[in-house]
Amino acid sequence: MKVGIIQHKSEAGSAQNKQILADKIFALAQSGAELVVLQELHDHLYFCQTASAHHFDLAETIPGEATNFYAEVAKKNMVVLVTSLFEKRAAGIYHNTAVVFENDGSIAGKYRKMHIPDDPGYHEKFYFTPGDGGFKPIETSLGKLGVMVCWDQWYPEAARIMALNGADLLIYPTAIGWDEEDSEQEQQKQLEAWIAVQKAHAIANGLPVVTVNRAGSEVQKMTGTQTSGGQEINEQGIRFWGHSFVLGPLGEVICMHEHDQEAQSVHEIDLTENEKTRRIWPFFRDRRIDEYETLLKRFDD
Repeated sequence: MKVGIIQHKSEAGSAQNKQILADKIFALAQSGAELVVLQELHDHLYFCQTASAHHFDLAETIPGEATNFYAEVAKKNMVVLVTSLFEKRAAGIYHNTAVVFENDGSIAGKYRKMHIPDDPGYHEKFYFTPGDGGFKPIETSLGKLGVMVCWDQWYPEAARIMALNGADLLIYPTAIGWDEEDSEQEQQKQLEAWIAVQKAHAIANGLPVVTVNRAGSEVQKMTGTQTSGGQEINEQGIRFWGHSFVLGPLGEVICMHEHDQEAQSVHEIDLTENEKTRRIWPFFRDRRIDEYETLLKRFDD
């Protein structure tokens, strides 16, 4: 399988982002990509830096304008395409949703982000209802894609369940970056932890991992909070740490991009290595499923 990844500095307008991404998908397809993965919420600036009811206007139904656009892009370029959209499911119910398109333009499936963060600069609980579809791979002509989204990538349980449900690889559209108030040493520790936990997913499950993160700095100025001078201003923003990567089933780095640049590339993944890896390291065989009840508790008091 030839996988194309696009690390993108998002622009303010969704139409502009769509056209830039369409051009890049075309270029990757011309370079042989069969699967193309985009970053989290790629059509917009990362609006979750602030909590504003106005941002709900960015959400779209599925199917809708965005899915129609990317369906045509997938069909035109004959690629399986992993996208990430702000979904309006119903009045008052919104999701952070990955939509996968088959290479004929049909929707192969969707995954609604299960783990929703709420941290300074990442006010996703204000916007997104947790997914209720479980950790089920999306079946495509290229294989079963274990698609999850960003914060999901920190949870070994999610990766393991995707693997137990037959995923051929794990895919994470992502939007994560540095808090500029942290020291350079702290920032580096966070980045290394992010890479390490996903290497662990690959190794523990004998699966390739594809993670595509945003790049560039984004300042979300409008919080929607009224003050005497108008709307509150947040000038700090987020510097996204890029480092989009492709890992093999032993956690080996097939590709890793830089933190401060836009990038696109195509890489070959040999899915037959999954079986070879699991024969050498048979973690699935030796799991003590009779002793894992504690995993179903919030905490074992």
